[in-house]
Parts: sequence; structure tokens; C-alpha cells
Amino acid sequence: MSEENLNGAAAGAAAQPDGQTGPSFTVEKIYTKDVSFEVPGAPAVFSEQAQPQLQMNLSQNVQRVGDNAYEVVLGVTLNCTVNEKPAYLVEVKQAGVFGVSGFEAQQLDAMLGVHCPNILYPYARQLISSLIQTGGFAPFLLQPINFEALYAEGLRQRAARQEQGAQESLGDAETQGNA
Repeated sequence: MSEENLNGAAAGAAAQPDGQTGPSFTVEKIYTKDVSFEVPGAPAVFSEQAQPQLQMNLSQNVQRVGDNAYEVVLGVTLNCTVNEKPAYLVEVKQAGVFGVSGFEAQQLDAMLGVHCPNILYPYARQLISSLIQTGGFAPFLLQPINFEALYAEGLRQRAARQEQGAQESLGDAETQGNA
């Protein structure tokens, strides 16, 4: 009798008592959607003797591309200056198509906002590191990012905006009632 190693794959797809299958998550495709690397001050920038200043910006875009398929695009922009002069600018949009089904709306939002960027970030990080080194600069490795904390902060900010909007609406209603 042979033993099969399923690595939990079949366990997640097992039918539940009500006949429904459980939540499912798959990585369908990972790809680089857009890349830009600029060294506007070359070759003079290579002779600068100061500590580089880095500014990093993250962005994320989610788009439904099928019944249970979502494209998640993680944008990473890294701007490096030396002596307040631009040294380089790297922009990478790392994308993936993920199959996601069987999750409640809040869980789906968290999967797309935390789990998918965690999968995409190492690819973006490697590409950025390679571009910087190939561009003639010292090797640079981006530090890990806590996407769960960023997601939680985003939720907190959304809730604060909704609360502020509700208070403004209430204030408008009171003003109209006093007129």
C-alpha cells in the first residue's frame, strides 16, 4: 500500500457537511507588470561622497478578473537622493493573479490586502535589488514589510473617515433642523 503526501491540499478542498467546499486560495500567476529605473545624474552621481537618503512608497491595486480570480498589483517606488540630488528612482509593479473563493467579505479583503502582498513582495524586492546593483550602485536589500500592520492601519483610517463623515452628516442634519 502506498502513502500519498498531500501537504494539506486535499484537506482544504474536503467537502463540509453542508456539501460546500471550504475556502480556497491559489496562486495562478506572478509577473512583473511594470518596471522603471532611472539614474538622472549619471555619471556625476557616482562620485558623490555622502550618505544616500531613501524614500519608499507602497501602493496596492486589486481588480477582479474572473468569478473567483483577482489581480493584485503591489507598487514599490524607491527614490534615492545624495546631497539632495537624485541618485536613482526605481518603480516596480509586481503583480499576481490569485484564485480566491469561499471566504467571507472581511476575510477576502484581508487575503487580498495582507496575504497576496506578502507573496508578491519578495519578487519586487529581488527585482529592485538587482536593478540597483546593475545600475552601478552598492547592493541594497529592502527590509521586510509587515503588511498585516499596514492593513490594520488602513482599516483604522477607513473607520475614522467613516466616523468623521457620519459626524459631519449628523452636524448638517442638526443645522438644517435649527433653520
